[in-house]
Order: sequence, then C-alpha cells, then structure tokens
Amino acid sequence: MNELSNLNPAQVWKYFYDLTQIPRPSGKEAAVIAYMKKFGENLGLQTIVDEVGNVIIRKPATPGMENRRGIILQGHLDMVPQANSDTPHNFETDPIRPRVDGEWVKATGTTLGADNGIGVATAMAILAAKNLKHGPIEALMTIDEETGMTGAFNLKAGVIHGDIFINLDSEDEGEVYVGCAGGTNANISMPIGREPAPAGEKALKITVSGLKGGHSGVDINLERGNSNKILFRLLYELTHQFGVRIAMVDGGNLRNAIPREAVAVIMVKDMDLQKIKAVIADFGKIVLNELSSADPGVKIQVLDAEKPATVIEMDAASRLIRAIYGCPNGVIRMSTDMIGLVETSTNLAIVKSDEKEVFIKCLLRSSVDSAREDLKNMFASVFTLAGADVGFDGEYPGWKPNMDSAILKASREVYLKLYGKIPEIKAIHAGLECGILGGVYPNWDMLSIGPTIRFPHSPDEKVNILTVQKFWDFLVKILEEAPLK
Repeated sequence: MNELSNLNPAQVWKYFYDLTQIPRPSGKEAAVIAYMKKFGENLGLQTIVDEVGNVIIRKPATPGMENRRGIILQGHLDMVPQANSDTPHNFETDPIRPRVDGEWVKATGTTLGADNGIGVATAMAILAAKNLKHGPIEALMTIDEETGMTGAFNLKAGVIHGDIFINLDSEDEGEVYVGCAGGTNANISMPIGREPAPAGEKALKITVSGLKGGHSGVDINLERGNSNKILFRLLYELTHQFGVRIAMVDGGNLRNAIPREAVAVIMVKDMDLQKIKAVIADFGKIVLNELSSADPGVKIQVLDAEKPATVIEMDAASRLIRAIYGCPNGVIRMSTDMIGLVETSTNLAIVKSDEKEVFIKCLLRSSVDSAREDLKNMFASVFTLAGADVGFDGEYPGWKPNMDSAILKASREVYLKLYGKIPEIKAIHAGLECGILGGVYPNWDMLSIGPTIRFPHSPDEKVNILTVQKFWDFLVKILEEAPLK
C-alpha cells in the first residue's frame, strides 16, 4: 500500500488505498459495490444493496448511547475519470496510483478519487471501529453521483431509519456546509449536412490544451479557460477572415468537468496557409495573456492533418460556430446573500461532431430555482435559433439552509471545543446529493463536511493529509455528542 500506510488516521488511509485499487468510474461501480457489501457482511453488520446498487450498512448504538438520534453517514462510490493526455490509463481496469507529495496525497497522472473516496473510507473506518461512542449509525453509499446522481434519485422512502444526515462530500476542512445548488443538464443536438472536402485545399488540426480544468461548480469562479469556448472563438475568426471549412470538432468529455482540451480539423486554401498559421499563433498569445493568472499553461497548436473525406456544410458550420460562441458559460451571477458564493453558472462541457450531428452537453447550476429556469430559456433561445434540438434532463433541487438545525448547533460546539474556533458555515455551488435525498426524506436534519480537497475532477486532484485527521476527529466527536432523541 506504499506511502499511504504511514499516514494517520491509519484505518481511513487503509480503506482509501483499497478504494484506489478498485476501478470505479461513474456507471461502472459493480466491483466497488461488491467490495462494500463484503466489507459490511464481514463486520457482521446488516448490509443491504438496493435495486440500483446503493449500499446501506447499519451499525447499532454502542452501550449507553441508545438514546441518541440515528445518524446517516453518506458518500458516493464513483469517481471522475480524468487523465493527462500523456498518461495511458484505463479507468475500467487500472488501479489509481496514489502518492504522498509533501502535505498532500495525489495520483500519478490521473484523478485521485478523494472525491469521494475519503468520505467513504472515513465512514468505513467508523463502521469498523471498536472503541468509539455513538448512537445508531447507517452508512449510505450511493452510486453514479458524478454523472447522473442515479443512486440519490432512486433511493426509496422508508429504507433509511435515521433522521440526522451527514454528507461526507464537501472539500474544505473547517467549513460546515448547510446548502447547495441545484442543477440540470442541457442536451443539444444540431443536425449538420456534409459535402466533399474541397479539392486542392490542405487539412490542419488545431488543438487547445494545457488548461487546468476542474470541477464545474466548485472551480467555476476561478475563471479558468474553457477549451470549447477558446476553440470556437478561434474558429469564428478563421471562418470570417478566410472562409475555412470545418471537418470535425471534439472538445471535453465530462459534463461536470471544465473542459481542458478541444480539437478541430479544418480545410484551408494553400494561398492562405501561412496567414492562417500566423493568425493562430497571434491568437494563442492573446489567450495566454488573458489567462496568464488563471490558466497560464494554455497552448494552441496547429499541425498538418490527414485530409478528411467531407466537411460540414457551410451554413450549418456558421450556425454552429455562432451558437457556441454566443453560448452562456461560466459565472452568470454571484449570490447577494452569501459573500463569495456563486449563485448561477453554466459549463459548456462537451462539443462533439459525427457524420450527421454535433452534440453539445452543458451543466446549468443555480441555488435559485427561478434563475435556473431562466438559464434554461437562454440556452433554448440561443440554440433553437441555430436550428438545434434542445432538451433538459437530470434536474435536481438545491438544498435550502436551516440555520436552526440541531446537528448544526452540535457541530459548531464540537468544533469550538476541538479547535478553539467556530467553523465557517457555508453553502456550496455544486450538486451535493443532500438536495435530492432531502426531498425523499424531508424530516432529515442535514449538514456536509469533509477534509480539504483541491482540484477535484482533474488530474491535479489532491487531498491534504493533516485535514483528513482533523475531519476524522471532528466527525467522531459529533457522533459522540449527537443530539438526544
């Protein structure tokens, strides 16, 4: 288990390492479900796998703690599969390679899966521990949180018995989250005609790369570059100045990750070749200057390409470029109620062409339901005008803060005793499962905590070692001082 075996709390890191060795991208969680089922059964605890694969493990109260309210510890089993272009990795078969780097645990060339492996490992360590004091505990481990929240959407009422819910999926130690954004998926399909590639013209491949990417909710306020927006901004200039033809586009691969790379193949006239390369080089300098602080690694490269058989019909290409260029992206509005919190945002996540269509996928987030509806209408307006079919699915509600919460009061008091200060009480611009699950169980008293994780959903993901210990101590003490029935 290499370097992680030297870290504390030892059991948390042991179970986290085990999880890194089990491939578990969203939608491919069969192996980790089986692992969790065996884990619970080996402890002699009641273990249930529901119809969609959510795992529920129940641990009775320790002696003298039977009068405490039941607590649900919740995390998700899946992880975001992102690798650097120079790191060959099959997320369905290959284990993650974690390593210690100073104060952090990172992976080698891929996402680490601390989101939400650390939360799951912490719940496992609590279930396995023999020396803790706690009331009745249920561990709820959901599936497919990252791409569809399938586990949360399909949890049945009446399955869970507790009424205090602690989500273990937030990413800043010392902060207690009491609210989150809701969201919806935009699915856009634009039909395209094709025609033979112009004779006597040269094919070029344009690549936008080197961007940091990151979580499309948590990191959206960092103003990092979006590879799709950058690519189509350049295509807009090239088509207007030189009439270049577009053969294919391919940018982004996950709806909830800010896209880091995008590629297009274009056809250009020989007489324009050197001018076009000069325009691309100048554009690269412009983008680098604009992103010098937020995304200084951005690169725009142009290489000769194999000539394609066809190009996108000119009118369709023009409508596509204008629609992507005009598509809302990034922070739309900041909250006026909580300083520093993004209220509403979008992520233009995926743009891919095939022989007949271009598919565009976006994630729209807002903590205000009416603002989310307004954003849906913006998208429908832009892309319908461009001749595309626009649909929305996967909508989930936000989680409204309850500042009178009993578990919030207990957590504040516990943190003050442990660390001499009150934790920050916050909301997050991301789709925690709390909103969905709280809709099924409206009686739940909810909060979300976690250690410090940086750059989730990207190969730069890392978790701070010291904060994992603090997170553990905080959670253990909350369980010990949980509200009475």
